[in-house]
Amino acid sequence: MTAWIEHLARLGATVGEAAPSVTPSVSFADAASEARAAEDATIAVPLLHLGTIRSQGPDSATFLHNLVSNDVKNMGADTAAWNSFNSPKGRMIASLLVWTEDGGHALALSADILPAFLKKFSMYVLRSKVKLADARAELALIGVAGPQAEAIVQAAGAALPTADMCHMLSAGGLRCIRLGAQRYVLAAATEAAPAVFDALLGAGAVRAGTAAWQLGMIRAGLPLITAATQEEFVAQMLNYELIGGVDFHKGCYPGQEIVARTQYLGKLKKRTYRLALPAGVAATAGTDLYAPDFGEQSAGKLVNLAPNADGSLEALAVIQSSSAEAGEIRVGAPDGPRATLLDLPYALG
Repeated sequence: MTAWIEHLARLGATVGEAAPSVTPSVSFADAASEARAAEDATIAVPLLHLGTIRSQGPDSATFLHNLVSNDVKNMGADTAAWNSFNSPKGRMIASLLVWTEDGGHALALSADILPAFLKKFSMYVLRSKVKLADARAELALIGVAGPQAEAIVQAAGAALPTADMCHMLSAGGLRCIRLGAQRYVLAAATEAAPAVFDALLGAGAVRAGTAAWQLGMIRAGLPLITAATQEEFVAQMLNYELIGGVDFHKGCYPGQEIVARTQYLGKLKKRTYRLALPAGVAATAGTDLYAPDFGEQSAGKLVNLAPNADGSLEALAVIQSSSAEAGEIRVGAPDGPRATLLDLPYALG
């Protein structure tokens, strides 16, 4: 990926260090400027904080289907799906964007957990006719988001999917995955990524960094599990069934019994909410949240955060629903800075 990183550096990017348990990042400007770009323009973002694993072989669909929370066997040749891999206790080890490829599938997840995830996932291969491989050296992901995303992606040479959570492969080998009407992920061979990125900029996109992409994902209510939040949440706590990440009619997979029990027995006590945090607050993924009805006990945790142009933060957080409904959420301590609830683009069940 060196040539791709070098190209970004020539465009003015600052690339954060990639190391085990550290999420690599990229920025082209200060946090306020990046946030304004995310709000006012259509942005093109090198998704260095994500990595891709390829699952190849005749048993790929069956292998994945038996391990993750969504239906893989019945995925179409042009479909993508949110997915999760869970512990036997039903806690999410990784959130995944899965799409079909010739001969198998690709799985995109947070780069900081990819090596350990791949090692653990590979233990299940046994006699399956499937090969798992870290594809980061050969596949670059680029995000495009904003009001002109569709036109810009098309002008850059991508074939446009006609529906959300579908993908198309252009004659030139560029894959376009549509997450929403104004949000796309492009998967390009790393040697082609500089030209693709330049084409996006030439078509009118504004270069932006990791935080700008994360801000949009937070506003879309689409969480990402990182090292700080592994094995903390059952899928429904992250609203995963609401965004299409759980199939309750498929067969068994690790944690399936807990996920099903959470769905059908009793009321779900925790959900993912969108929060506004005041400027200057010291918080990261995994920071505890507090509320009067839980006293000194944690009432939730932050999952993803990104800065706004005014220095405040927006976040996705898993919170006790009773605490969220009461409306007083504190960050880091029972008397910490107060967070404000914001709307999500979908209704909580």
